[in-house]
Amino acid sequence: MRLNRRGFLKGAAFTVAAFALDGCTTTKGFTYPTITRVVPRFRKPGEKLNIGVVGVGGKGWSDWVPMFEHGENIVALCDVDRGPVDRALKHIQSKGGNPSSVKCFSDYRKMFDVCKNLDAVVVATPDHVHAPAAITAMKMGCSVYVQKPLVRTIWEARYFEKVAKTMGVVTQMGNQGSSGEGFRRNVEILQSGILGEVREVHVWTNRPVWPQGIGRPAGQDPVPSSLDWDSWIGPARFRPYKANVYHTFKWRGFFDFGTGAFGDMACHTMNLPFRGLRLGEVDGAECIRVEGKNNETYPSKSIVKMHYKERFGMPAVDLFWYDGNLKPDPAIMPQVTAALGQVPNTGCLIIGSKGILCSTNDYGQEAYIALKDEEKIKSTRKHPACTEEIIPVRLPRCKNGQDLEFVDACKGIVKAYSDIDHSVPMLEGMLVGCIAQQVPGKLTWNSRAQTFGNPAADALLCPHIRKGWEY
Repeated sequence: MRLNRRGFLKGAAFTVAAFALDGCTTTKGFTYPTITRVVPRFRKPGEKLNIGVVGVGGKGWSDWVPMFEHGENIVALCDVDRGPVDRALKHIQSKGGNPSSVKCFSDYRKMFDVCKNLDAVVVATPDHVHAPAAITAMKMGCSVYVQKPLVRTIWEARYFEKVAKTMGVVTQMGNQGSSGEGFRRNVEILQSGILGEVREVHVWTNRPVWPQGIGRPAGQDPVPSSLDWDSWIGPARFRPYKANVYHTFKWRGFFDFGTGAFGDMACHTMNLPFRGLRLGEVDGAECIRVEGKNNETYPSKSIVKMHYKERFGMPAVDLFWYDGNLKPDPAIMPQVTAALGQVPNTGCLIIGSKGILCSTNDYGQEAYIALKDEEKIKSTRKHPACTEEIIPVRLPRCKNGQDLEFVDACKGIVKAYSDIDHSVPMLEGMLVGCIAQQVPGKLTWNSRAQTFGNPAADALLCPHIRKGWEY
């Protein structure tokens, strides 16, 4: 991805754009605060990392527990809800660890004020807290493992990358399918050019499985004694607590806190075509179908058409995103529907001049291919044109999962596969799509200037940062 990223950043990516954005309390236009470089905190092979965790339950649990059970030191736990922290301490004790040596917090700012011995930080909070927690950690010299979608806005994505580059730390976005053997093999198959010229891609998901297309509920409820609601809100605009509305899982659809089905799932389902086709810059997007549109949450259903530019001598690509259980027309994939009986509930279809490839799950681990004039589709694992003799193995394989790949990267053993070279360019395109879901009409995106030239769309590039939560 080096050449792709070089093109992505060409033309002064981190300087200034010619517009100002409301809600950015710490910035003037598309600029960034000064960054003071500190020495990054790395470990050698055989040494243990001191790890802090921000967001202990849910996906955070599945991230930090493998690191702990691998032998790394969990020295700090931070969660706005005390319940996951107490369960984590019990788990640490059950595995022979010493829970009394773990410092516990509900506010990540206090964790960073107190814990100066951190080497790495896991961030698995709602999307709106990803950037402030991770960027604060990186400015301390810590490497960061951040759950997808890495950050919530394009300004944060660029700032995240600038801080990571300046500090020289390791980053990994938590789209765990990237570590799979099947996924990396399918990337190799696509990158071989076996499909010929690809100009059309379809990606779909059965999400959201959380509320979208709804307004903000009226009223407020008492905050549970175990919940630090102010820290849950963090840098976002403050709103009162409402039971069973935001915390724990239902925040994803709200503009202020999440990125909807597109931002959440495209990090998985778009990962295979993005890597396999070496997609780079998006220069246009349009929401061509929408249901349940309102001013508080992402729509209940949508289809977004994205346009990716020509790159490396390959033609431009139209990528169609479907969510809310919308799917592509079965007629464009007759071999798939004949073999499986239906269009899968989630997956992607890549259409080339020499054939098609279809992934039938979120992570691109299982894919089927039919070359030109073949009536039946076959697994890429079994198709004779996809053998290792014809398409060699090129990518490194991940033995122990994406979490431990990050640990090994922090010790200089491997390179993190979902680092900023990949995560930021892919995420920028996805966030352009998220903005298209909110602003009607065809949007033209200028990545180098970081502007749509559309005031309504440009106003969504930058996050609101509440006073006291600047980063």
